[in-house]
Amino acid sequence: MLKAIHAQEDRKAAAAKAKEVVARLKAMKLKTAAELVEQKIGETLTYDAYPSTHWRQLRTNNPLERIIREIRRRTRVVGAFPDGHSALMLVAARLRHIASTRWGKRRYFVMETLLNPAKQEAA
Repeated sequence: MLKAIHAQEDRKAAAAKAKEVVARLKAMKLKTAAELVEQKIGETLTYDAYPSTHWRQLRTNNPLERIIREIRRRTRVVGAFPDGHSALMLVAARLRHIASTRWGKRRYFVMETLLNPAKQEAA
């Protein structure tokens, strides 16, 4: 139900869908969940204030998830670490590698379109 709220075209439609979801939750006797959605839906829709071209990047944390998956994969290969310091050294080495390669320099979010909205409209 929450995904349906965020899949709406604009904030007005999302707010209407949120009211519908709250009503369904109350009908399902999930009063606490309904109150939580009702109180916090405005916070989860803050990405609507930005241009629609940025919505996908604002709604997800894919780059961070990818880094976590990579570190998890590397730590599983090692298995058991002798101490916490060696695990920290492995993670730090991987993060340094990511920061120094092309993968770490790739831009996930282009700020220029937020600073100059006229450029975006012209494109």
